[in-house]
Amino acid sequence: MEHIRESLIKKSKKAKLEQIGKFVSFLCITLIVLVVVAIFYFVASKGLATFFDNGVHLKDFLFGKVWNPSSVDKQGKPLVGALPMIMGSLLVTFLSAIVATPFAIGAAIFMTEISPKLGTKILQPVIELLVGIPSVVYGFIGLSVVVPAVRNVFGGSGFGILSGTFVLFVMILPTVTSMTVDALKSVPRHYREASLALGATRWQTIYKVVLRAATPGIMTAVVFGMSRAFGEALAIQMVIGNAALMPHSLTSPAATLTSILTMGIGNTIMGTLENNVLWSLALILLTMSLLFNILIRWIGKKGEMK
Repeated sequence: MEHIRESLIKKSKKAKLEQIGKFVSFLCITLIVLVVVAIFYFVASKGLATFFDNGVHLKDFLFGKVWNPSSVDKQGKPLVGALPMIMGSLLVTFLSAIVATPFAIGAAIFMTEISPKLGTKILQPVIELLVGIPSVVYGFIGLSVVVPAVRNVFGGSGFGILSGTFVLFVMILPTVTSMTVDALKSVPRHYREASLALGATRWQTIYKVVLRAATPGIMTAVVFGMSRAFGEALAIQMVIGNAALMPHSLTSPAATLTSILTMGIGNTIMGTLENNVLWSLALILLTMSLLFNILIRWIGKKGEMK
């Protein structure tokens, strides 16, 4: 009896393997959390040094229009206004999202509602190919094709917000399209059948029923594409002109947070004001990325509530 009792209490090999699996999963999750916290702490500590160690006012940094960290104004304050880069990043992000959204929704409707077989055979591989193209290739194409085209049509040097918008539009289009396709496919089939049974045409069903039911998923796709556009560095750096000036037109050279970061981070000394303000730009990027993620989760929860 004692032997039987011990055999029943003793954990089996499968139970031990399950415990080991849970422990390994917990370690991996803990490692990921620690890495994220470490990144936030490192960037925040470096970025906040601009305000605590160098004495730069937050208002002057966020709303200043002159970017020249190695110089000071008449009052002795460093010229570290980040507003031109913030405006440049926001403009190319929102404009590329505005341009990409109609194309993405149209392609997604074609792939899911009009011709699923043709969409699966032709459009899906094309979208997957666009996702896999490196950023530097997009930048070279923009530099060789988009910039000369903008120069010939609109005048100027060709470098600026408009060229950056066209490049980012192509870069985020496959991401927004893929997520929009998933959102449309997630709409229950009986929604379509009920609409058609009530006498609605196919286009009325798509517009009135399918798109409205998939709106949270489509909004999530757009915000996700904007998040990628806001953080893009190499491709946008090659076509925007990298002039840290307030953008007064779509065809004038401008700069984004990422373009100034990639150009200057390797040419500054750690601990100096010139280096700290770049980390402050990185902190803005990180904060915006966090806000985009919060917005995506909020839209997703709104969709679940519906």
